[in-house]
Amino acid sequence: MNKKAIVFLADGMADSPLEELGGKTPLEYAHTPAMDRIAAAGVNGTFLTLPAGLPTSSDVANMSVLGFHPENNYPGRGPIEAVSQDIVLGPDDVAFRCNLVYVSSDGILKDFSAGHIPNDRSHALMEALQQRFGSSEVSFHAGVSYRNLLVLHGKRFSDRINYFKPDSSQELPLAELRISPADATPEAAETVKFLIDLEEAAAKFLAAHPLNAGLEVPANRIWPWSPGRRPHLPKFGDVYAGRRGAIISAVDVIKGIAKCTDMAVIEVPGATGFLDTDYAGKAAAAIKAIREFDLVYLHIEAIDECSHIGDLKLKLRAIEDFDAKIVAPVLDALQTDSGINFALLPDHPVPIKLRKHTTTPVPVAICGENFAPDKIMRFSESDAPHGSLGFMKGEDIIRTALELD
Repeated sequence: MNKKAIVFLADGMADSPLEELGGKTPLEYAHTPAMDRIAAAGVNGTFLTLPAGLPTSSDVANMSVLGFHPENNYPGRGPIEAVSQDIVLGPDDVAFRCNLVYVSSDGILKDFSAGHIPNDRSHALMEALQQRFGSSEVSFHAGVSYRNLLVLHGKRFSDRINYFKPDSSQELPLAELRISPADATPEAAETVKFLIDLEEAAAKFLAAHPLNAGLEVPANRIWPWSPGRRPHLPKFGDVYAGRRGAIISAVDVIKGIAKCTDMAVIEVPGATGFLDTDYAGKAAAAIKAIREFDLVYLHIEAIDECSHIGDLKLKLRAIEDFDAKIVAPVLDALQTDSGINFALLPDHPVPIKLRKHTTTPVPVAICGENFAPDKIMRFSESDAPHGSLGFMKGEDIIRTALELD
């Protein structure tokens, strides 16, 4: 019988020991009985999600977890999210992720998310930007909250651009965070000039927009980053012996990976990517989906967002919500089904003190009837390296969870 698997993906959950938590990480300090059940019932190890030489971003990390080898196939975050939004990229189009951000009057990037701007306001601002600046050469597309897109159209534009990831650049001066050409071509230089001029014009426009009036954290700049052209990624069924996969997520970058690789996207209307997400809806969707698909990838974004904010109390709450509202109900509903395995991991660390991603391998646990438990009794950064899985990379997690090897 083919084995099925649910992967619980806690975005940004891994961290470093904190003095205020008695030398424990937030994961080790939080109350996580459901995650500990998986670790104690199964096998543990670590996984490399962010290969050297690539951006330390969630698209790279989740491609790695799913075994899609970003070191060979990474197209940039912009085009992945464009696919999620069903934006058809032509051969001469370059798609950028385009955050709405807040920069203080003294030129410091203060908030990569413009205060986690609500959808209605972000959509209205992106539509206003499109009406004011949209042309045959540039278009603006609203996404979820601050996570939007900008697409350049035409042969004169390049995707060879050096950029700074906004959620890794908070509290730094704008003057130190400018984009630059990544090669010596005229197209790269022209693209940088075009974007810098557009950013400055958009900043003046947003500063005067009534939707930003009187706000403590206004969305007063656009931040184009992670450009690329139309992606071509391997298909899930081709990599994993014809198996069928599905993804449940609130955010375009994860849903875009699904669409690029012929995995199904299961929409949950109340999924927001933050603490107010519909946890019950996502858990119920996973329980239903595993009946149809061989692998269900259940992605939760809120922990990552709390980590970038730098709020330890919120991160602890988000970890415990993930455990109690996602992992526990799914395990309870499916624990008697011997044909289903469960895998658990973060996609990357976001140390609360740094507020940005790091490349440290993450803990992973997998349980099921054919996995003889090792001696690890809790899911944590410090215990996992001593488990029987050892160090994993590439397609290891999905192949192990589906028992393909």
